[in-house]
Amino acid sequence: MVFFTLSRRRPLVLLSSTELAAEYDRLVTENEQLRQAVSSHAVIDQAIGAVVVLGQIAPEEAWRALRDVSQRTNTKLRTVAEHILDYAQGGALPEPERIELGQAIDRYRRCARLDEGTTTDRGEPAGHGISGGPPSDGGAGAAWCGGPSEA
Repeated sequence: MVFFTLSRRRPLVLLSSTELAAEYDRLVTENEQLRQAVSSHAVIDQAIGAVVVLGQIAPEEAWRALRDVSQRTNTKLRTVAEHILDYAQGGALPEPERIELGQAIDRYRRCARLDEGTTTDRGEPAGHGISGGPPSDGGAGAAWCGGPSEA
């Protein structure tokens, strides 16, 4: 029996049954990876929404804060997102992530004030529910605000 397959890499190629089985396995693996990516994306989007509410910051800043927490705690982004969703529902947030999230929210709140051209507190509630301690940006100020120096 003869089998043909269409591929981006090799258009209309004759395959043996062994090659067809290998191609099937590759497609099953790719399909699973795509399903996992879609699931991760949904969790991360929900966590961004939680950070928007917790920190009273814009979604772009919430994304940056989430990314900062992941990078600074050396924790996968999806894992941080899952922890934040647990926290938003009354669970505990691991201490390093809690501290980094508080600091990131403080940084991006300052960015919003700089963007508005004000340097005083806008009267937000002082407690955003996350005690992060003092900001640790080393006085970088606007460097964290999404400018060219941000990686």
